Amino acid sequence: MLCLFDLDGTLIDSEQGIGACVKHALARLDVPAPADEELRCWIGPPLRHSFAPLLDHDPDRIEAAVAYYHERFNTDGWREHAIYPGIESLIEQLLLAGHRLAVVTSKPHRHAAPIIAHLPFGEAFLRLYGPDPDSAHSEKARMIAAALVDFDCPPADAVMIGDRHFDIEGARANRVRGIGVLWGFGSRDELEHSGAYALAAKPEELAGLLLA
Repeated sequence: MLCLFDLDGTLIDSEQGIGACVKHALARLDVPAPADEELRCWIGPPLRHSFAPLLDHDPDRIEAAVAYYHERFNTDGWREHAIYPGIESLIEQLLLAGHRLAVVTSKPHRHAAPIIAHLPFGEAFLRLYGPDPDSAHSEKARMIAAALVDFDCPPADAVMIGDRHFDIEGARANRVRGIGVLWGFGSRDELEHSGAYALAAKPEELAGLLLA
């Protein structure tokens, strides 16, 4: 089976780094940052989508905010994350069972690549799919479609694993099963409403679903 993994909120807890970079960008524009709890909602959607309401939907200010975000992410933000407990063991089990693994993330490829390269199990992922850095859209559906072609994999033999509705909607658009994980930044309601095939509360439960 082809197992496609989201990155933020699925493999790693990146709340610290993303929040710090958002605050840096807004401070450079002299805009008050949302509360930390509100910033959790920024993990998953494209940055431009999240910045827009705070910047009066001004295209120039949005692009400036994205540039300031990347400014800090390139130096510090990419290191500010933690691997969720149980994920490393899950990846090992999937490899032993002969599954093929790849990452499909809303992070631009250039930002996700160094993170994955520094994960202790980073080499397990055969490919990395990230959106065009200039895109304001999630692009999960397009990237999942590309993965199916690259791996010559029929939709029935693939699964998309993620914590937000973007992951599930992208999977469903390609007739791929979408499994929602509850340890990330999305809610049970969000994942169920988007049509998740199944939900897992911890990596051990996810292993049971994938290795059954």
